[in-house]
Amino acid sequence: MSARQAPRRTLVAGLGNIFLGDDGFGVGAAALLARCELPPGVEVVDIGVRGVHLAYQLLDGYDTVVLLDATAQGGAPGTVYLIDHAETAVPETVLIDGHRMTPDAVLALLVTLSDGTDGTRPGRIVVVGCEPASLEEGIGLSDPVADALDEAVAVVLRVLAEDAATATVPVN
Repeated sequence: MSARQAPRRTLVAGLGNIFLGDDGFGVGAAALLARCELPPGVEVVDIGVRGVHLAYQLLDGYDTVVLLDATAQGGAPGTVYLIDHAETAVPETVLIDGHRMTPDAVLALLVTLSDGTDGTRPGRIVVVGCEPASLEEGIGLSDPVADALDEAVAVVLRVLAEDAATATVPVN
């Protein structure tokens, strides 16, 4: 029996509010990634502040979801993080705010929308985040966060390549 690459459904979603400085990181990274050559089955979307929409879109079923977002982890501004959600529990209760939903809030809403069944939760969920310098009102990323966009895209491409490498199925 030989093996071939199986097309997987992967969603890469850019989150954030472009009117709050570095909170627009995810949207900017998604825009760059959309111009890259991507494996079959990969969809890149600019979700922006529409976290509720994202939760409903995840009900369509994806093997892998990559969320791009500004995330304060305590590092230097512009630090890029790869956070695997298999290693973190989704909180049972989160604040659902249609204009400022964190990845945890989106995933908690997904559980609620799917009646708690595991069938609609993606097999792999990762966040590619960037440490913000400023989340104050204003359009445009700070220099360290803007400089981190290429690194974030490279991290996403690495995640997509890893997923493609593990997506083999037997062929008769």
